[in-house]
Amino acid sequence: MSPGALKKIAFIGNYLPRHCGLATFTTDVCEAVAGAAPEIECFAVAMNDRPQGYAYPQRVRLEIDYDRREEYDLAADFITINQPDVICVQHEYGIYGGRAGRYLIPLLRQVRTPVITTLHTVLTEPDPDQRKVLLDLAEISDRLVVMSPRMIEYLKTIYGVPEAKIRLIHHGIPDMPFVDSNYYKDQFGVEGRTVLLTFGLLSPNKGLEYAIEAMPHIVAKHPEVVYIILGETHPHVKRDHGESYRIGLQQLVHKLGLESHVMFMNRFVEMQELCEYLGCADIYITPYLSPAQAVSGTLAYSMGTGKAVVSTPYWYAEDMLKDGRGVLVPFRDSKAMGEAVVSLLDNDVERHAMRKRAYTCGREMLWKEVATRYLDLMREVREERIHQPRPVQAPRVPKERVEPLPELNPRHLIVLTDSTGVIQHAKFSVPNRHFGYSTDDQARALIVAVKAGVRYPHTADWVALEARYLAYLYFAFDQESKRFGNFMDYRREWTKPIATEDVHSRALWALAQTVAHSQNEGHCGLAAELLEQAIEPVLGFGSPRAWAFAILAVQEYLRRFGGASAFRREREELSRRLLSQFERNMSDDWPWPEDRLTYDNARMPQALIEAGQWLPEPRMVEVGLRALNWLDGITTAPEGHFVPVGTKGWMLRGGEKARFDQQPIEAYTMLDACLTAYRCTKEERWLDTAQRAFDWFLGRNDLQATLYNDATGACYDGLHPDRVNRNQGAESTIVWQLALLAMAELQDEIAAGKT
Repeated sequence: MSPGALKKIAFIGNYLPRHCGLATFTTDVCEAVAGAAPEIECFAVAMNDRPQGYAYPQRVRLEIDYDRREEYDLAADFITINQPDVICVQHEYGIYGGRAGRYLIPLLRQVRTPVITTLHTVLTEPDPDQRKVLLDLAEISDRLVVMSPRMIEYLKTIYGVPEAKIRLIHHGIPDMPFVDSNYYKDQFGVEGRTVLLTFGLLSPNKGLEYAIEAMPHIVAKHPEVVYIILGETHPHVKRDHGESYRIGLQQLVHKLGLESHVMFMNRFVEMQELCEYLGCADIYITPYLSPAQAVSGTLAYSMGTGKAVVSTPYWYAEDMLKDGRGVLVPFRDSKAMGEAVVSLLDNDVERHAMRKRAYTCGREMLWKEVATRYLDLMREVREERIHQPRPVQAPRVPKERVEPLPELNPRHLIVLTDSTGVIQHAKFSVPNRHFGYSTDDQARALIVAVKAGVRYPHTADWVALEARYLAYLYFAFDQESKRFGNFMDYRREWTKPIATEDVHSRALWALAQTVAHSQNEGHCGLAAELLEQAIEPVLGFGSPRAWAFAILAVQEYLRRFGGASAFRREREELSRRLLSQFERNMSDDWPWPEDRLTYDNARMPQALIEAGQWLPEPRMVEVGLRALNWLDGITTAPEGHFVPVGTKGWMLRGGEKARFDQQPIEAYTMLDACLTAYRCTKEERWLDTAQRAFDWFLGRNDLQATLYNDATGACYDGLHPDRVNRNQGAESTIVWQLALLAMAELQDEIAAGKT
């Protein structure tokens, strides 16, 4: 494979089903490239102009609220972690946030990937902000793509862009046959009539009133003519002005007595239907009002279907309709437009010759040809930039703790860790190699390494530990089944090659934590890659606890990349499934999704609370808080300290709770869930419960025995009825450290006034 070979491409712009021309273009170019090179992974970053976003397809991996500056930084991180070989940006001033769309610039400056920017607008008289944005784009981008020759000259003479940095690639069009317009007319009830057509989102700058005013002259000579105006009102125009423009056009039609000659099709049509409308047209009209239009997808489509065109002389029309490929008439001149249409209708020979010239020109603009041009350019810039990486921002500096907590001591974790990973069990404080390694423990240890590396960077070589645990997960993952292996013996042989659903989802949680918090770009990249593959089978899982961990994993990922569309859909599906399981199984005295309490109990209500507050779905929060409150009651002793459900019998529905053996994981899980409840509700009682669970480690328990060893950083494996379990295995030590880190994070929030 050559150094410039492409494996992954990111596209940035609007995306269907958002209704606008740029969304259509971004979608078409992305799909065309993906179709031309199916071995290359293509994904899109979509700009949202409304809080709820859109029902994007799987291709869209991240969404950005266009006017939220911080989301552009997150998008830069997301793109960096996903490591595309090239970024293809669709630029139009109106779709990015900040003055003249300025928020896009810091996003592109932060990535090291080669950038190709397609310019949909090049202004000859930009204001200072518009000029600055385009100059910045020219500096950052490896190539600027334009869609008409005139734009090359404007970039060179007005903006000083070197010609070597500019490429002409035409607007793409679908591959349509050159057919007689009568073939499609019966589909739209216009058989036997001559059809004029304009399509696109309606807005006052389209000049449709001038085309309508031309109709009396046209109809007088050709009474069979009907003018179809196809397209809904532009969403931004509708938001700000309602349907006033369309209503004004309809009133004009009524005033001129053209009701039987003008048809309004008030909807956004998909490409297949659009091509059929184009097929039935005899003449296409673009009566736009402004010359400063660098490209018109509607005009490109009309040429690609072999239409005779009458247009005002905006820039793109002048370039594309020269050499007899169309007729240009002055701006705002209804009389000239009418005469041009009549002339074409009176001269079939010339009209059909014009159609053929337009169609022949359009064959160079087919999407498969355009995709090939883009791919060639992408490979070119990739080759150039192989040895030109961009600088990375300095890592964030962690905040100091505002209140004392026990120190996180990594000594015992390091003792348990060898070149393979963390050994799961210990005999007293000595690693017990008879039991080898588990995926569960590598996942939890990975989170400790990631978070401790930020908070306590000088206490251990956390980066090396992080790499070791992540390497285990990578080795444990089977590409074919998309599942993790679980237990490996000390000889590095799998003794249980397929992990349970719960273990698999806990691994997802660790990978998401790595993506969200690791300061090592390579670790983030591998974690993101594994996470995207390993999350695929989760929707087929039947374990509510596995759903809960997957929800928490997705939620952690979305804290950093809130616009990741596929993960948002996964969160919603799993959350609704978990809520449904709760509601099916719960009763007044048993508000729980299963018929027994076992391990990691608090994770299920925690997942509902997390998802419910961010979807938002108040019912999820309500059910989650009720279940967690019930669990709190069950796990609080009359004396006021925390008493988890014991492993010697668990707790069956309608039965008694097993009090022993008590496991450290239950204290940490309860603590973490209560902190989630507190952040959601701001109710102090959840802090009290979290503190109670934390104090269990420190000796406020049934035996009044401290479970953590301050000298080594180890944690004992639990409480028997009469003694502490003196073994200090991986799970116990790691969950103690996770509990400590969680409390330290809370202290940070309190000190910063965020709670």
